[in-house]
Amino acid sequence: MKEAIVLFGHGSREPHWARPFEQLADTLTRQTDAIVRLAYLELMQPSLADAIATLAREGAVSIRVVPVFLGVGGHTRNDLPKLVEAARQRHAGVRIELDTPIGEQSSVIEAIAAAIVKKR
Repeated sequence: MKEAIVLFGHGSREPHWARPFEQLADTLTRQTDAIVRLAYLELMQPSLADAIATLAREGAVSIRVVPVFLGVGGHTRNDLPKLVEAARQRHAGVRIELDTPIGEQSSVIEAIAAAIVKKR
């Protein structure tokens, strides 16, 4: 059974903006047996639809979409659920789950606070 994780970010015109997301994907790949991919809402590739389609073709049967956003806003509340539902319709044989934005998790908030304190 192939499991996958899609780290979903907003996207930017600035290519270097994606560097922390790429580093996160590399780190996560070393820590899990799941296939890890990046996807973006706009301005960068691949799109979420493309990333999920590729994973489905590669045999993924379970995909977790993890929004790499600090909080809930219009994109995570409105746009992303619609994109995930469309992917579910296109790939009925694949279980696709949508996590809450990563910044909403207490362990992430604690880690950010610890990094800020450490910087002093």
